[in-house]
Formats: sequence, C-alpha cells, structure tokens
Amino acid sequence: MDKTSPVLPNDPVAGLIDIPLPAPVSLWPQTWIAVVVATLLVVGLIAALCWLAWRRHLNRYRREALADLDHIIATTPSAAALELLVRRTALAVFPRDKIAPLTGPAWLSFLDNVYGGHEFSQGVGQRLSVAPYSPQQISPAEFGPLADLVRRWIRTHHA
Repeated sequence: MDKTSPVLPNDPVAGLIDIPLPAPVSLWPQTWIAVVVATLLVVGLIAALCWLAWRRHLNRYRREALADLDHIIATTPSAAALELLVRRTALAVFPRDKIAPLTGPAWLSFLDNVYGGHEFSQGVGQRLSVAPYSPQQISPAEFGPLADLVRRWIRTHHA
C-alpha cells in the first residue's frame, strides 16, 4: 500500500460528487408586463415628487407670511401691522396693478372674494380697512379674532 493516499475500504464520502447549484435568480423583471409596471411606478414616483416640490415652492410665501404673523403676534400686536402683512401677502400672489389701488370696501370685498367668506366686509375684518389711518390701538379682545382671521386667510385664500 501507498503511504501518500490512504484509502479506507469503507469510506462513505469518497464516492459522493458535488450537487450542481441552480443559476442565480435575476432581480430584473422577467416579463414585459412587469417591466411596464415597474417603469410606470418609477415615472409616477418621480412625477409625484416633482409635483410636491412645485407645490412647496408655490406655497413658500404662505409659510413666510405665517412666520411674519407669529412675529407680529409676539412683538407688536397691532391692526396696522396685520393690514400691512395681508397687503404684502396679496401682492406676492396677485398682480400689483390689481391690488395696489384697492382701499376701503373694495379692498375688503377683494379679500372676501379670494377667501370665500364675508368676515372681512361684514365681520371683524372691517378693522383692517381703517387700521393704517386710525391712531388708536386695537384691544386684545379684538386683536385675537382679527389675527385668527388673517391666519385663516393666509392659509386658505386662492388665486
């Protein structure tokens, strides 16, 4: 017997061969319908992300106006500051030649029309038309509802 390769007569592993492994499974879709569905999903996701970015960009002025409103409420609660904020917000959205000449009832009517209510011309919002010209300060009882109305207008007006 050869000393280099000892063969045992009863070795059960000696006659085994390796099992062939199956081919790896591809992660790519195998049918054309799956490719179309995957493509539509990717295109739809990209379109949705673009639409959300566009909406966020369009509503940037609203976020800035709401931040300014919070600053006004915290520092100088006056109706004149609220009137200026509403006018600046309207000028950010609507054409200047349409907004700039509006005063008094026409201004309040415009605010009602783009808001969808009548709180400016018939409610607490009437205070905005005289606020820049009135020397007296607004009471805290009047300022709270007026600030809430301005906040709702900023959030919900439509161009």
